[in-house]
Amino acid sequence: MSDFWQLSFELGDRDPNVAEDCCFELGATSVTYVDAHDDPVLEPLPGEFRLWPTTRLRALFPGETDANTVAEALTDALAIPPSGLKRERVENRVWEREWLRDFHAMRFGQRLWICPHHEQVTEPGAVIVKMDPGLAFGTGTHPTTALCLEWLDRHIAGGEQLIDFGCGSGVLGIAAVELGASAAHCFDIDPQALTATGENAAANGLRARVSTYETAGALPRGVDILVANILSGPLCDLAATFGSLVREGGWVVLAGLLEREAADVTEAYTAWFDIRPFEVREGWSGLAGERKSHALRS
Repeated sequence: MSDFWQLSFELGDRDPNVAEDCCFELGATSVTYVDAHDDPVLEPLPGEFRLWPTTRLRALFPGETDANTVAEALTDALAIPPSGLKRERVENRVWEREWLRDFHAMRFGQRLWICPHHEQVTEPGAVIVKMDPGLAFGTGTHPTTALCLEWLDRHIAGGEQLIDFGCGSGVLGIAAVELGASAAHCFDIDPQALTATGENAAANGLRARVSTYETAGALPRGVDILVANILSGPLCDLAATFGSLVREGGWVVLAGLLEREAADVTEAYTAWFDIRPFEVREGWSGLAGERKSHALRS
């Protein structure tokens, strides 16, 4: 396998689509974005592409490329100062395997494990979800996902009907079924997320019990649990919708919100749920609430 040239630069205020297209037009085989300064990035909405405050673009070119010519073309086209463009020779490797080496089995609560396909969990009584990191968000590494997984580990008793709203990889719905829920109904506005959810469910032998939905209006009503790991704004907007989907005495589990946003989200849900924080982790808050028995407020 031949080596590659890697050319990289800080994106700054340049349009990432323009920069990416320019690299591909010059012969790049791949373009990736990395965090230049170790800044946090909030969990994206389904289908949203969000960059770090300081993002570095890395483009790989075939080894036989004239790196000087490409570098000159990039600096001219994107107004990059010559000192701002780094070029280096990189060895060709099976990059997917290199990445997966750093992703290991993780335990959530007492029983639940999220485990990549290249590892095994031998813990007695372990409930295992097999899942590799992929393009759709959600493998348990983000604190908000971990909060939801641990809540499910504590509360799934068996036989529940669950909605995973904004399912991403489907990890929450699949985990719920592995823990004993009878079915998970998974919705996302991103078709790629629905594809990933279906593939991950099939990889765990659960495709018959994990359904995907392209429209929220098709979701079943009267479910026992609804879990939504999205951002605070959409959570507030969806309070009435979630109130109509969960049965009396059922539960809503909300994550994706910062601790400072918990009060606003709590207020939005009090008409339908007795809701309160169940844990805060790394500045992120998880809320859970039981559906009230009174009629919905108009």
